Amino acid sequence: MTPGLLAGFQRWGQPGSRDPAGGGVRCAGVRTMIQERMTDAELVAEVLAGRTRAFTGLVERYHDPCLRLARHLLGNSADAEDVVQETFIRAYRGLGGYRERQTFRAWLYRILVNRCRTTGKQRRLREERALARASETPGPRLDADGLELGTQLVRAMEGLDVRSREAFLLKTGEDLEYHELASLTGASVSALKMRVKRARDHIRARWEMLDRA
Repeated sequence: MTPGLLAGFQRWGQPGSRDPAGGGVRCAGVRTMIQERMTDAELVAEVLAGRTRAFTGLVERYHDPCLRLARHLLGNSADAEDVVQETFIRAYRGLGGYRERQTFRAWLYRILVNRCRTTGKQRRLREERALARASETPGPRLDADGLELGTQLVRAMEGLDVRSREAFLLKTGEDLEYHELASLTGASVSALKMRVKRARDHIRARWEMLDRA
């Protein structure tokens, strides 16, 4: 599935729109209401049965939560939007490998988190090269004002290691259970609890410092 087709899935649902997988004009609103009542597993089964238009129900259901999580993990809206689009493309292509013993949400978030990790590493490498070049060449230097500003929570998470940040956002922000987190990350439940506690302690201390500033 191409990015254009993904956009077609996201647009599908408007009156008079056509099925991006190649169907006719839909009955306005009817299928959307049906999809809203279907479980994730039922929508996945629809897609795997060849009714690919059902994928729009999963996109509409999880696009905003995925974008929110990606923005927190990456700290950059443009990167987050690219990662979310790639996540849904990969999810669509890999849907045959999804198993119901794992919730679709956790399965999707695993793809998202892995893409965020890769994108974050690539961005850090680019930034390190840019800083190396800047240190060798006289000229203006970027400071914190050149970075994307976030909320106080984003600032409170500064300095927090990547694994603890992921565990905190998935547990607290997305309300995943620890067994879902374990399946998603490959870490043990006890290790994840420690990461979440470490994140909460870090954020609490930073939040108090920011309030005093």
